[in-house]
Amino acid sequence: MSTTTELLKGAAELFPGEVVTQAHVRHFDLPLGAGTFALITLDNGLDHTKPTTFGPQSLANLDAAIDQVEAEAKAGKIVGVGVTGKPFIFAVGADLKGVELLKTREDALAIGKGGHEVFKRLSSLAVPTFAYYNGAAMGGGVEVGLHCSYRTVSKAIPAFSLPEVFLGLLPGWGGCVLLPNLIGADRAVSVIIENSLNQNRQLKGKQVFELGIADAIFEGADFLEQSLAWTAAVLKGELQVSRPEVDRGEAWDAAVERGRAFADSKVHGAAPAAYRALEIISAAKNGDLRQGFDAESGALADLIMGEELRSGIYAFNLVQKRGKRPAGAPDKSLARPVTKVGVVGAGLMASQLALLFARRLEVPVVMTDIDQERVDKGVKYVHDQIDMLLLKGRVNQDKANRLKAAVTGSLDKAAAFGDADFVIEAVFEEMGVKQQVFAEVEAVVPEHTILATNTSSLSVSEMASKLKHPERVVGFHFFNPVAILPLLEIVRGERTDDAALATAFGVAKKLKKTAVLVKDAPAFVVNRILVRFMGEIQNVIDEGTPVAVAEKAVEPLGLPMSPLVLLELVGPAIGLHVSETLAGAFPDRFKVSPNLAAVVKAGKRGFYVYDSGKPELDPEVAALLQQGDTVLTEEQVRARVLDGVAQEIGLMLDEGVVAEAQDIDLCLITGAGWPFHLGGVTPYLDREGVSERVNGKRFLEPGVASVPA
Repeated sequence: MSTTTELLKGAAELFPGEVVTQAHVRHFDLPLGAGTFALITLDNGLDHTKPTTFGPQSLANLDAAIDQVEAEAKAGKIVGVGVTGKPFIFAVGADLKGVELLKTREDALAIGKGGHEVFKRLSSLAVPTFAYYNGAAMGGGVEVGLHCSYRTVSKAIPAFSLPEVFLGLLPGWGGCVLLPNLIGADRAVSVIIENSLNQNRQLKGKQVFELGIADAIFEGADFLEQSLAWTAAVLKGELQVSRPEVDRGEAWDAAVERGRAFADSKVHGAAPAAYRALEIISAAKNGDLRQGFDAESGALADLIMGEELRSGIYAFNLVQKRGKRPAGAPDKSLARPVTKVGVVGAGLMASQLALLFARRLEVPVVMTDIDQERVDKGVKYVHDQIDMLLLKGRVNQDKANRLKAAVTGSLDKAAAFGDADFVIEAVFEEMGVKQQVFAEVEAVVPEHTILATNTSSLSVSEMASKLKHPERVVGFHFFNPVAILPLLEIVRGERTDDAALATAFGVAKKLKKTAVLVKDAPAFVVNRILVRFMGEIQNVIDEGTPVAVAEKAVEPLGLPMSPLVLLELVGPAIGLHVSETLAGAFPDRFKVSPNLAAVVKAGKRGFYVYDSGKPELDPEVAALLQQGDTVLTEEQVRARVLDGVAQEIGLMLDEGVVAEAQDIDLCLITGAGWPFHLGGVTPYLDREGVSERVNGKRFLEPGVASVPA
């Protein structure tokens, strides 16, 4: 029994639930009389909604297929070997369900070494090898192709990436070593580090070709046929594949430093994966593949046994599974059809909503406001955005014309909403204003119409309390920017019925949003946690801690931006309003910062100016600050902030604001951009011991977002 076979057999015993990928070998004669060719097709026997992955048994199957073609190549029976995937899917990497189960570094090391031992055999066959990226390729799916002599890619590929760093891993089956040696360190850093840390940005087929990862690109319709014809030309010597020489001088080192600076800007040193990947890319400059592969396996084992990866997998599963099957959502059969949408308001948020509804639902959308100028401005914003989509090639001219025709404005609510099935308000955040708007809308809409509010903090129940049919009012809280942040907090008021709620979830799905059911509680989920988080920062500043110390204190969390930069993005006035709402509801825990109130009163957009390109405390804001004489250290600030957040989450769970801690994390990841390597927030609080210190217990059971005991 070979070492590889032993490794994979042992690993397979740890993965009893693996969805096994087969590696089917078939033979045929290439065009141009080029000879007999062996094609390995990776296929798990399921449709494209269940992508092909590599667990231990799947790797063993590929290993066995390589045994076969290796013998055929040595015997002179074949002239080349190709690897491709099932329709729409090439392969999407390691089976993460199995990775979650690993308990020891030795087991993790076996996975790293097993993948290397199988994949690198493709580069040592006696005949040239070809990877045909026919569909989605990620992680190990990309890497198996990098071990081949040549690669082609389909123009139709929707997703191609090395996403491991995003999850807390690194490309550990050759990616960190082979990719920079193929396309240069600078481009490799973009793919491995930048794209991963930019919310797992995907490449399209054209980009894969332009980066030099693939040697040729063909249309999706006859991709394999064209790839085989190209293969024949290469094997016959009629076509020479040329690749630019890789710069192994200062450019390589500069690329690695650029990657480190980018990682610092995203995770602030708080997650190890990017830095381990950059170490291996740096060392790969010498071209020593064996040394590089060993380094990958070791780093992979270390990261698999790290808590950040377990949090990353936990976060991935939240978004991919829980986010698609919202906890507590009513039976979807209760949802009513939505054939026309009304938007009350024509400001920036309302206009973003109108554009989203028109694009995703493809139904008429009518905007109203208090005067024609505002209505016209809102409609113009939407039409201008559609023109931008046209310029970027995101829609064609026909689609652009239809979208523009779908979005109109009116001053007459009766004419605008008389046949609407779903009306959402996005007006000034004041209870009296919203109640008046709903009263006016209820008077003119059919009885089946759902009335939705985009309120960020006000009571949905109180908003509906004066209506004849409060049961059809539902909270539908988006996050800004609407086109980017996936979260939609769907709020059930005291009298909201199942039909209204089911319709809201149905609309959310069509909008391609991640919907989470939330109880009608002050500020719901994201804003309540963020205001507690930022409120503690503001409190210590008010008490006397310097702004820079308070901001730097939370850097170890690796958040996408500092608290005061986030406040600037949200808008100080909105932040003040939500803090006033929460201070009214929970005066023992939430305070209204006098310094924040002063900043808002002065009309300042935030605490910082950017004259040097970096955030610096605005001298005018510094002059406004009234501080006490209690100065805390970074460690003290961090402990106070985390204790406050843990306390608030514990209270929210006790109140039943959401079903489980998992929903808190899902909300923070998709609505506030909290990083995957934290798993949202509760795994981090558990890991740091904050949960037990504050609440006397963990939020999650051991083994959930952590290494199993």
